[in-house]
Amino acid sequence: MTEQRPSPFTRAVRLYLDHLRVERGLAANSLLAYKRDLDRYLDFCRVRQIHEVSSVAETDITDFLVSLRTGDPEHQPLSASSAGRAVVAVRGFHRFAALEGITVTDPGRDVRPPTLPTRLPKAITVEEVEAILLASGAEGTPRALRDRALLELLYATGARISEAVGLDVDDIDLGTASVILRGKGSKERIVPVGRMALDAVSAYLVRGRPAILGSGIGGPALFLNHRGGRLTRQSAWTVLSAAVMRSGVAAEVSPHTLRHSFATHLLDGGADVRVVQELLGHASVTTTQIYTLVTIDRLREVYALSHPRARS
Repeated sequence: MTEQRPSPFTRAVRLYLDHLRVERGLAANSLLAYKRDLDRYLDFCRVRQIHEVSSVAETDITDFLVSLRTGDPEHQPLSASSAGRAVVAVRGFHRFAALEGITVTDPGRDVRPPTLPTRLPKAITVEEVEAILLASGAEGTPRALRDRALLELLYATGARISEAVGLDVDDIDLGTASVILRGKGSKERIVPVGRMALDAVSAYLVRGRPAILGSGIGGPALFLNHRGGRLTRQSAWTVLSAAVMRSGVAAEVSPHTLRHSFATHLLDGGADVRVVQELLGHASVTTTQIYTLVTIDRLREVYALSHPRARS
């Protein structure tokens, strides 16, 4: 049986994904998200009997956006943020197709993603963070030392969970109290590490990691699983969940919560928003400014409780 050749539309999408991987250096998780969104877009176009990229009109893309938000028998309706992500992928693909000469025009140029509601990042208090960190290393076992070092480092640096589990031993410099984090698009940034996180990592490197490594496969990874391999994002999430449960903190806490709390607590302490931008690895200060809304709300609360002419 002869294998069916992919359509020109499918080949163009594959070319775009290769461009994102090789030339843009997108991370594996981002590539998977782009592929998932574009595969759904391809299916949508096939149903409409659109087999050439040049046959796509602006109305097709806007109809695709509507289908994402309303859902169909095979798909649940997507949130505004998820639908917006898919539209960004589609717009990027059509822009690429026009630049590469695959099409003459860019039908996605004027299509706008849905407007997202302003959502404040979830942050927990300093006291809640401290309770979680204390609960993570209470047992003093090699794994407990690893867990404490991992969570201390997440909060001390504002690292994404993927950045933390991707660390190698050589990425952290105990002498200069800094760590190299590799963020989106393989961009590197150097972030200072506080004393308590350094102490936790040092204890793990001396008494925890060698015991966990044992007769395992070895390797450069800083945080190891029980087989001596690199800790996964899922396992790191489990580490945090267990610490939250033991701490008695009632709030919902994810690895990203520690990142949000890191940024919020820095701004509460007087840090400049542009410094926080660099520490978080945000390409634009606009992304970081969402955290200032959190601190402004807290300032309003303090003002309302403290100012003699603000109280009713």
